[in-house]
Amino acid sequence: MRLRWLLLFAALLSACSAHHQEPLPPGASVLALGDSITAGYGVDRNQAWPALLAQRSGWIVFNGGVTGDRSADALARLPGLLDEHGPDLLLVEIGGNDMLHKLPEAETVSNLERIIDLARQRGVRTVLMAVPRPSVAGVIFASLSPAGFYRHVAESRNVLLLEDELSEVLSDGAFRLDPLHPNAAGHAALAEKSAAGLKELGLLR
Repeated sequence: MRLRWLLLFAALLSACSAHHQEPLPPGASVLALGDSITAGYGVDRNQAWPALLAQRSGWIVFNGGVTGDRSADALARLPGLLDEHGPDLLLVEIGGNDMLHKLPEAETVSNLERIIDLARQRGVRTVLMAVPRPSVAGVIFASLSPAGFYRHVAESRNVLLLEDELSEVLSDGAFRLDPLHPNAAGHAALAEKSAAGLKELGLLR
């Protein structure tokens, strides 16, 4: 019994160590890698969630979003972006277009893992932002759910995860430009939810 409690305590300490980070100071360099949601499709660039997160955090957040990008595209662009911006933190919002085009899940998972590994080789901490699975019913009934493979990738690569924030925003009709994209209010909500999640993880004061 005593051994069981010791093992449980060790596991809890390990989990806390893995998922609670030293905060990034104001002025830190952050790269947001993503698709149209990060790029700010349908809104001004300064209304997109990366710009609003920069205002909320005091970080310098570079918007690395490209409309239409799949995970393979983001992976291909990443080395140049890392060279250009030298970020302290990488925020990854990608995979929605993979799911829309019904690409094999294993391919998306592999690309996400390679993105994380590449950032880690450069000494860059990474946070995954889970994208909801495309679902007509989820939009109609305001019940979108994050694709489960994001949690799998986060656990397998031991990186932090913002799991529900984007699904919560896109489940709310008041925050949607269309079934796939936030409007300006949605980007503001996503920035606030992401900031709260990053604060809970210890990355933001």
